[in-house]
Amino acid sequence: MAKSEKIALVTGANKGIGFEVARQLAQKGFRVFIGARNEKAGRTAAQKIGPRAKFLKIDVSDPLSICDAATELAKATDHLDVLVNNAGIIVEGDDAILKTTPEQFETTLRTNALGPLLVAQAFQPMLAKSSAPRIVNVSSSGGQLHDGADSWSPVYCISKTALNGVTSQLAAALPKFAVNSVCPGWVRTDMGGANATRSVEEGADGIVWLAAEPPQNLTGKFLQDRKVIPW
Repeated sequence: MAKSEKIALVTGANKGIGFEVARQLAQKGFRVFIGARNEKAGRTAAQKIGPRAKFLKIDVSDPLSICDAATELAKATDHLDVLVNNAGIIVEGDDAILKTTPEQFETTLRTNALGPLLVAQAFQPMLAKSSAPRIVNVSSSGGQLHDGADSWSPVYCISKTALNGVTSQLAAALPKFAVNSVCPGWVRTDMGGANATRSVEEGADGIVWLAAEPPQNLTGKFLQDRKVIPW
C-alpha cells in the first residue's frame, strides 16, 4: 500500500454519523477502516461503502480489543493519517444526575472518554508515521461548561466534558498532530432520534472537514460548523 495514500480509521462507523464520515472520507480518496465491535454490522457497512473501506474489529470500551485492533491495522498498512474517535453511548436511564449510579457513570465514561484516550495511545505510533497526523474526537455541545448545563443526559454530557479534556491534553502532548474536538449538532441517528434538526450528512460535515482540510496548526480546539466554539 503506497504511503502517499491517505488512511483513516473511524470508530463506531457501522452506522449513523460514523458511517457517513467514513463514506465521505472514502469519496475524498481515503482508504477507510470501519471500526466497529459488531463484526456483521461492520462488514456490511464496509461493503456498502465499497472497495476503499475495510472492517476493523474494535470495542473501544475494551483495552485488549483496542490493542488487537492496532496490531491488525499495522498488518494492513504502514501508517495512519486520521483517527476519528466517533464511537459513543448514552446508557439507559441517564436522565437525572442525582439518581446516577456508579455503573451508569463508569460505563459511559469508559466508552466516551477513556476509550478515545486508549485508542489514541494505541494508534499513536501509526499516526506518527503520517506527514500530517490528525485526531478528531466527536464530542457534543452538551459537554460545554461555559454556559452551564440543562440537565439533559447528564452522565453523557459529563463524558463529553471529559473527552474535551482528553483532546486538550493530547494536543499538548502531540505538538506535530492536529487534535481537536467537534460537535456535530443534534443529528437524526439512533442516538439523536427522529426529531433531531440535522441530517447525518450535515452532522458529518464538520468531522470530515477537520479530518481532511484545515491547516495542521489548527489543534487543541473545540469546533462546530467549522468554527471554534468555547469549551
